[in-house]
Amino acid sequence: MTNIIVKTFIKDYKNVTDSKVRMKYGILSGCVGIALNVVLCLMKFFVGSMTGSIAITADAVNNLSDAGSSAVTVFGFKMAGKPADKDHPFGHGRIEYITAMIVSFIILFMGVELAIQSVKKIRTPEDVKFSLIGAVIIAVSILGKLWLAFFNKNLGKRIDSPAMTAVVADSLSDIAATSVTLIALILSKFFPSFHIDGWLGIIVACFVLKAGLDIFRDTLSSLIGQPPSKELVDEIKNKILAYDHVSGIHDLIVHNYGPEHYFATVHVEIPADIDVMVGHDIIDNIENDIKKEIGIDLTIHYDPIVVNDERVNELKEMTDNIVKNINPELSIHDFRVVDGPMHTNLIFDVVIPYGFKEVPNEIIKEISLKISEVNDSYFTVIKAEHSFV
Repeated sequence: MTNIIVKTFIKDYKNVTDSKVRMKYGILSGCVGIALNVVLCLMKFFVGSMTGSIAITADAVNNLSDAGSSAVTVFGFKMAGKPADKDHPFGHGRIEYITAMIVSFIILFMGVELAIQSVKKIRTPEDVKFSLIGAVIIAVSILGKLWLAFFNKNLGKRIDSPAMTAVVADSLSDIAATSVTLIALILSKFFPSFHIDGWLGIIVACFVLKAGLDIFRDTLSSLIGQPPSKELVDEIKNKILAYDHVSGIHDLIVHNYGPEHYFATVHVEIPADIDVMVGHDIIDNIENDIKKEIGIDLTIHYDPIVVNDERVNELKEMTDNIVKNINPELSIHDFRVVDGPMHTNLIFDVVIPYGFKEVPNEIIKEISLKISEVNDSYFTVIKAEHSFV
């Protein structure tokens, strides 16, 4: 059914990297959510009025708030799909993260409200009157919300959307809360004085609050800035290293300006004896192909390196072995050799992983000491840096 809906309302539905297609997915998700929640709200209001059930009426209000969060999703995707402009040259994609954060606040509010109401029920328990039509309506509501969760999960997976992930969590929280109402209603038929709904509500509230906090944490991390996935990094590296005359890469930095909206920079090592015009063409080809195949705006720093000098290669291998013996997680790049009348300078960068116990200056001193033990005429000029991927 999801495929039928998607194909009906999104013509170019397979082109999920296109910002306009992403916007259509988001609007479709929000509109379906609004329609379903409004229908459920009207059904519950009707049954709540007929039976006098406060629980069902309260659940109707909850569906109305869910329709509001779906409207937020539509607005968020509309704004995120706007093209880049003078004030926002990298586009508006990060608004999708803000949308997910707003939904997380709605989930957290719902969790707090459910906890408060549950505590009130525990302190002042009331008998729940069983209503068959009420139980049926609540069961239909749960099934409807379950379908909505799977629908949004399917759409979110297609476009890798944090906002839709938040909407899925919101639906699951609603299912859990509504299930408590249904369980309490069914138990009331067999155990009229058995007041368990308050305690069940507390348990569900804890799950709802955890879901809201998880979404808030993940979205905040995306807004602050987090490293790209290993799969994306490997894809970029493998594509670049597949080109002729490319000896290696380093200093890869990937910036995220919204889901599927990346800018990146990287240093590409090319033999120094290659004609500079040929090297420049290689760089241009890589940038254009990466944009076409992965959709990333890549800027490359051309890094010429000596590869046919046996002595330089031996010194580089010696230095690399020394660094690896200190710690296998360390690595070097940009290795150069500058000879002087009295000593030889070994110039290179050392990459230190985050969370390393030793401070950079101590690592540099240790590397310099080990190299000078091999030959005291070897001086080192070392720059310590962290990896951004």
